[in-house]
Amino acid sequence: MESSHVPLVRRVLFALAVLGPLGASAPVGSVSPPAWQAARITTLPSGAKGLYQGYLPTLACPTTGNCVAAGVYNDHANVPQGLVLSEVNGVWQSPRTIVPPSDAATVAATTPMSVACSTAGNCAIVGTYQLGSGDTQSFVTIEVNGVWRPATRVALPSNALAKGQNAQLRAVACPSTGNCSAVGTYFTNATNPVLDGFAIDEVNGVWGAPQALAAPANANANPFPTTAQVACSSAGDCSAIGSYVDDQNVQHALVFSERNGIWATGQVVSPPADASLYAHASLIALACAPSGACTAVGTYYDHRGATEVFATTNARGAWSAGLPVAMPANAATNPKAFFYGFQDIACASATSCSAGGQYRARGGLYEGFLADEVNGVWRRATELALPAGASAAGKNGGVVALSCVTAGNCRAGAAYLDGAGHYQGLVASQVNGQWRTGTKIVLPNGAASVGVAGGVYALICHQDNRCTATGSYLAGGTTYQGFSVTTN
Repeated sequence: MESSHVPLVRRVLFALAVLGPLGASAPVGSVSPPAWQAARITTLPSGAKGLYQGYLPTLACPTTGNCVAAGVYNDHANVPQGLVLSEVNGVWQSPRTIVPPSDAATVAATTPMSVACSTAGNCAIVGTYQLGSGDTQSFVTIEVNGVWRPATRVALPSNALAKGQNAQLRAVACPSTGNCSAVGTYFTNATNPVLDGFAIDEVNGVWGAPQALAAPANANANPFPTTAQVACSSAGDCSAIGSYVDDQNVQHALVFSERNGIWATGQVVSPPADASLYAHASLIALACAPSGACTAVGTYYDHRGATEVFATTNARGAWSAGLPVAMPANAATNPKAFFYGFQDIACASATSCSAGGQYRARGGLYEGFLADEVNGVWRRATELALPAGASAAGKNGGVVALSCVTAGNCRAGAAYLDGAGHYQGLVASQVNGQWRTGTKIVLPNGAASVGVAGGVYALICHQDNRCTATGSYLAGGTTYQGFSVTTN
């Protein structure tokens, strides 16, 4: 998808991817997954006028029936406010407004960007807010034993720009209670301010000093780094992905690695062999298997200038060169492959992952794709199969979220256009390596569409095969509401 087609709500995180027989790691005799229930509306604070641009992008569910979702709602005066929704033992609790840091502007524009939970009742949310000066700073708010604390301003490296700052804390991971790592970007106080990356760690419940993330030696004077996502195998041992621009103005895929609490200089991930000299490569989504092995996916320009998908895996502490992931057989010469940047990849094991996004098919229609790694080999992606009456995935549709419980048994959340031209939410299941036709989500109160900014944004499944998905839908006019949907 061309980013110009993506509504603001879906650009926030992105600005701030022939199935053969499944390998022996697949479970034998797997049964069909449980059916999805009708979606339920998520309650907003009293007087709220809906979700801001349908923004409910992030979800964490450490155990079945215990989840946290975060987004932004419009209050009674149409002022955007940060939102936390908590599910406890299967019951969604009263919504909570994020209390912004004490130095926030009257209109703080508190915007959660990522949530992570180590256990039920112990979570962290990171994002951005505005100061009275108009500068943008980053915040963190934590939940300890079920109690949320007010948000606090995140410290920046000592070389941070003092006035005119636009710090963006984009992603957080919490491998254990009281131990989290978050990554983002900030402007340095150079003669001409430079965008740079930074990380901050919580250790035993205390957030420490920030660390600047060093780009490779050939970085441009202004490397324009991105830090899209972070994942951790244990406290102080994490990986973050993104991109940077070199001194020849070429964008490269980039991985930052943390070991024992120290973040190393970023490592360039080489694109596939068919890449253009100006490959414009970027890693967009990251997932780690229970073993700790991690895989990331992103996009690059091939020698023809077509936007294609590639993957890289962390094995024995080093990231592999990029491996191409072929788009479906009906892809256009330039498939314009696109990841939304939310939850585009999931891994059940070190050699079994699934990724999804959007591509352009021959004839110009935009469709969703699903690509599977089987026993360490990425197979050609398949087109997301839509329900009867669908026209296409559409420019604002395709796969957005995935979750994999075991190898070859995954779930996907997506959006598509029905025959009337309305966007609908969809969930699809993979059983023994085969993706089945997606099922339309029944929206609350008979709503007709998820709208161009709505759909499934997050999806999490557990070993008991129960799943939870969250997203937003068009409740009427331009008003968006949130929904949750679970399996039986």
